[in-house]
Amino acid sequence: MVAKLNTEEEIAKMRVAGKLAASVLDMIGAHVRPGVSTEALDEICHNFIVDELDCTPAPLNYSSTPGQTPFPKSICTSVNHVVCHGIPAAKKILKSGDSLNIDVTVIKDGYHGDTSKMFFVGKPSVLCERLVRITQECLYKGIEAVRAGARLGDIGYAIQTYAERNHFSVVREFCGHGIGRVFHDEPQVVHYGRPNTLITLEEGMSFTIEPMINAGKRHVKILPDRWTVVTKDHKLSAQWEHTLLVTTDGCEVLTRRSDEPFG
Repeated sequence: MVAKLNTEEEIAKMRVAGKLAASVLDMIGAHVRPGVSTEALDEICHNFIVDELDCTPAPLNYSSTPGQTPFPKSICTSVNHVVCHGIPAAKKILKSGDSLNIDVTVIKDGYHGDTSKMFFVGKPSVLCERLVRITQECLYKGIEAVRAGARLGDIGYAIQTYAERNHFSVVREFCGHGIGRVFHDEPQVVHYGRPNTLITLEEGMSFTIEPMINAGKRHVKILPDRWTVVTKDHKLSAQWEHTLLVTTDGCEVLTRRSDEPFG
């Protein structure tokens, strides 16, 4: 597993891409409400990314493996028990009580900014609110573990222990990833593990942390569309994601939104 170290010029471009990706999530929140289809949200995001930001939506027509049907939309919309990679659809109408993850990746000047956020549609259940909150806290625990000299296993351990302490489970089939000019690059950033294991982090590395946390068991399955991932027990799942740059004494959150405390 070899992780690329970014130059100052590359870092500058990633900062721009990350800020633009975050702006999509800041924009779309006002449109998340009962009665709206996930396809309508996709169209709003697509037009904003292309027309307002002058970017390319990375998921559109993306294939992760040879022979796979390309992803047909510009964002991923994962509702309730959908873990990740939900495909926006006209027939998927949001209703009060739903939870929704919107996953956005933009390309600007050849570099990617990748981030996701959870939204509530109307008033969530107590369980849903708690799962979403704990999942965001898992992401922040992972971010706190990032600094030059730390190990990838430290990130996974911080996330797993916090999730399981709160009686939730961590999805293991999907993980964070290196990112920059390449959408999905090395290293793979798993959200479970043991401290002081896997590769050592170095200043200039960039990758995502994107824990997927389930209210029930950790097991998932992929639907026949070969993209949509759901919990096997149909219990709720939540996910939050940021793109990070490793620094000497911590990390820079390249996709930080306006409602977040860290720099």
